[in-house]
Amino acid sequence: MHDTTALLIELGAVILCLGLIGRFAGRVGLSPIPLYLLAGLAFGHGGLLPLNASEGFVAVGAEIGVILLLLLLGLEYSATELVTSLKTQYPSGAVDFVLNATPGAVAALLLGWGPVAAVALAGVTWISSSGVIAKVLTDLGRLGNRETPVILGLLVIEDLAMALYLPVLTALLAGVGLAGGSITLIIALGTIGLVLYVALRHGRIISRAVSSDNPEMLLLVVLGLTLLVAGIAQELQVSAAVGAFLVGIALSGEVAEGARKLLTPLRDLFAAVFFVFFGLSTAPADIPPVLLPALLLALATAATKIVTGWYAARRAGIGPRGRLRAGGALVARGEFSIVIAGLAVGAEPRIGPIATAYVLILVILGPLTARWTEPGIARLRGLLRRAPKPRADPPPGHEQITETSEAPSVK
Repeated sequence: MHDTTALLIELGAVILCLGLIGRFAGRVGLSPIPLYLLAGLAFGHGGLLPLNASEGFVAVGAEIGVILLLLLLGLEYSATELVTSLKTQYPSGAVDFVLNATPGAVAALLLGWGPVAAVALAGVTWISSSGVIAKVLTDLGRLGNRETPVILGLLVIEDLAMALYLPVLTALLAGVGLAGGSITLIIALGTIGLVLYVALRHGRIISRAVSSDNPEMLLLVVLGLTLLVAGIAQELQVSAAVGAFLVGIALSGEVAEGARKLLTPLRDLFAAVFFVFFGLSTAPADIPPVLLPALLLALATAATKIVTGWYAARRAGIGPRGRLRAGGALVARGEFSIVIAGLAVGAEPRIGPIATAYVLILVILGPLTARWTEPGIARLRGLLRRAPKPRADPPPGHEQITETSEAPSVK
């Protein structure tokens, strides 16, 4: 069979399979991410139907998927929203980092993977899934709840922190020393500061320059600009994903809204390809040995996310029920965890299986904790209140008069 023919057949089969998987996930109320990962395991080496002809194309598609994920994420926020979130939510963001990055770092060190892998696994356990959480909040009708701005504020801080974390991780994975890593961090900080300043002061000018009444022209200009900036960022070791995120932040108003509508279908397609590619890079036989550590890590970081949400909502003056809802909503991990693991897999291949199992567990557990954390704990409290209290034993030497005992006669 001709190579092009085999490529078309494999790609057609994979994309059709992803479409059917996405439809099934929507009907049962699940995120499609775990199913895409499972599809990648099935199509990968050691799976049921290994891909040969289309593997190179899928790898390039996966890179584009990461770039589009970050671009659309940047389009969701304005520079003003990012600055406001930083001013009001930075203590909660610091607590979020300490509570949720620490378990991943400790787990990697206990497994003997070294400091670079510890930094990578810390990122995997730190970042919640913005996509899954936004969908869950919409499905549960909680977008108008008092705790929802707190949740979204924490997600904004996490997403902005990625613009600093990813360049540092990329430099460490490339084997750059302390001096090189410091230079990379300074470049990232300078770039972020410059983009935020330009977006705040001159965002309308940039948006006007990119704007077009023709959807085709708008799509080509925004996509071309994003890929160009992402490539330059990658060359500077600042991470292509960060470059795409900053392009999204720089665009605002009607341009951002129009670009979001045009690029969302492309994002969904290539993001699905990215999750499949990550599954392709993981051998199914590597998953069972890491299920127990992944489960323990998932349970530990689910608890730390609930504590994070409780703390952040408490700072905002929200009551106990809202605090529990905020914590339960933050549990899900997804796209960013896989992006980080995908970067690190070249330096530490053992991260791939545990990250896959970890995300599979939490992307399923996350919607359940969002729905049941608050009512579950409320019910548990009710049961504890109704539980009979044990009777205290009488003190030594004290005689208790029973109903059958006779009162002493008085003479």
